[in-house]
Amino acid sequence: MATVDRRTAILDAAEELFAVDGFDATPTARVAEAAKVPKGLVFYYFPRKIDLLLTLLKERLPTPTKETVAGVVRRGDPAGSLLAMHRRLGLDDHDSLVLSTIIFRESGTHPEVRDHLRQLRSSLVELTESALEQAVEWTVAKTLRRQAAETFVSVMLDHANARRAGGALPDVQGAAAVVALAMGAPGLG
Repeated sequence: MATVDRRTAILDAAEELFAVDGFDATPTARVAEAAKVPKGLVFYYFPRKIDLLLTLLKERLPTPTKETVAGVVRRGDPAGSLLAMHRRLGLDDHDSLVLSTIIFRESGTHPEVRDHLRQLRSSLVELTESALEQAVEWTVAKTLRRQAAETFVSVMLDHANARRAGGALPDVQGAAAVVALAMGAPGLG
């Protein structure tokens, strides 16, 4: 097995085991066994067990950047732009759902995970605010734009969490329309 393949196998095994059993309940020996690698190799790539968890989050659920959502904003269509951004981010894709399970479970007991979750949310709010600023053709107060972005991000995260937990899904399309209406989008209402 090539070096990259072994590292990937370790991350794959850790992701699956952490999602099912939790980080604290999963010994590194089980991760190594599931990855079919020697236990020492786990520590070669990830000197501390927490490094394994943090690498999973940083590499597989990275904080999105403006490049992540490049090309999704449509001038004059804030609701459509928000929906396109939501689809591009893919927070409710299968892989994101597995990592969401890990992140929400472990954020209560591991400050590093909580910090990643805060950074993710903050980045999503900034991206959404930027998308709204580009999509809206009229002047909108900065405070209102920020509140609209925070509202839409809350719905996106709730949607991803509900998909993970099997609950009723919030209406992302309706939320986008409400946010656009609140921002004074002409022709809505």
